[in-house]
Amino acid sequence: MNKGVNIDIFRRLMDAVRMKRPKKWRTNSSFLLHDNAPAHWSVLVKDFLAENDVTTLEHPPYPPGLAPADVHVFLQVKSALKGQCFCDAADIMKNTRKS
Repeated sequence: MNKGVNIDIFRRLMDAVRMKRPKKWRTNSSFLLHDNAPAHWSVLVKDFLAENDVTTLEHPPYPPGLAPADVHVFLQVKSALKGQCFCDAADIMKNTRKS
């Protein structure tokens, strides 16, 4: 994926957030977490995110508390929670533990 495609995806994502989560959009209380792929950190992408006041989070290549072999667990949790909406982090944690 190249930086031009990323910017198009970010535009569509911003439009979706604006339509589906208008309160988060108005208060700018959302953030973007994406991996460390070179296309995500190009000057063009960084400038686009800065111009649109998008808060980004940096993270390590893999979660430091997990061995790379443990990452497969996330796929099972993701599948179990697919299609559900949650109000807050506590609600997510409660539903994750049920799965």
